[in-house]
Amino acid sequence: MTSNRQIVLVNKPDGVPAREDFALREAPLPEMPAGGVLCRTRFLSLDPYMRSQIAGRHPSGTVAPGEAMRGETVSEVLRSDAPELPAGRLVRCMGGWREYSAHAAGEARLLDEEITPPSYALSILGMTGLTAWAGMVWQAKVREGDCVLIPAVTGAVGSAAAQFCALRGARVIGIAGSQAKCRFAEESLGVEACINRHTEDIDSRLKQLCPAGINVYFDLIGGGLLQTACTHLADHGRIVLCGLMAEYNRPERDPGPPPGLLIAKRAVVSGLVVYDFEARRTEYIRECLALLRAGKIIQREDVSQGLESAPEAFCRLMRGENFGKLVVAL
Repeated sequence: MTSNRQIVLVNKPDGVPAREDFALREAPLPEMPAGGVLCRTRFLSLDPYMRSQIAGRHPSGTVAPGEAMRGETVSEVLRSDAPELPAGRLVRCMGGWREYSAHAAGEARLLDEEITPPSYALSILGMTGLTAWAGMVWQAKVREGDCVLIPAVTGAVGSAAAQFCALRGARVIGIAGSQAKCRFAEESLGVEACINRHTEDIDSRLKQLCPAGINVYFDLIGGGLLQTACTHLADHGRIVLCGLMAEYNRPERDPGPPPGLLIAKRAVVSGLVVYDFEARRTEYIRECLALLRAGKIIQREDVSQGLESAPEAFCRLMRGENFGKLVVAL
């Protein structure tokens, strides 16, 4: 290894990112800090929040033109000055869209060897799974008999959330972008009914499917869908605000539902930032591993091969064309 291939942002897109907004560049190998590790990326997670980083609206920071894209990775330790992170082991770290990364010991976490395949540490046993569990189990406290509405239900967070809610005895209504995705949601994720957002009227379908109202809405989208969901909310309904997929590609955000609507419904609205639950990650992994081993939940991954495929894969994600958790295998 003599150089480090990486993907940099070339242009700040006005709307949906295009392949031309990114470029593959050569960079020097990173210097390993004293007491730290040098890692080689094995799997890279692609997530919608990265579009918010490009726009400069994410709490984790901004990616400016000329800078390498950021992102969580599963990486192999090549050299180590940290006894707790031996060479040859896999770690979870913010390696970014690059082949090699260097980290202080506290910036990398040894991967639990029970996590197989290792890419699951970026999906159902990683940040996306933890997001779904924190939102539905710890915040909304979904229970038997609840009517739960989940948009982007075949995406990384949505598919995990649907399964967790179904296991708790809830009626899960999903929204997805194709008949194939709707069929998968109903056949494999425990979703009672799935609305095709391209061919069906969401408002009228919600009237049919949720006549007594929605008890829990897991908002992964924002935009006009949030207001539509709120008009169908049951009294004392719970809304967990998690993502803004409908707004990431827009320069301005939707003002959202009028406060009077939420007051009339006596709604409980909570914001979800997954970093707040990092201290409970091990607790979550233990719970979820048991469900995976028992065959009670599944994980569908949309795997793209090679670092050079990351830009187009990310653009597919931002167009809503991914099917499952999007991961790049290097």
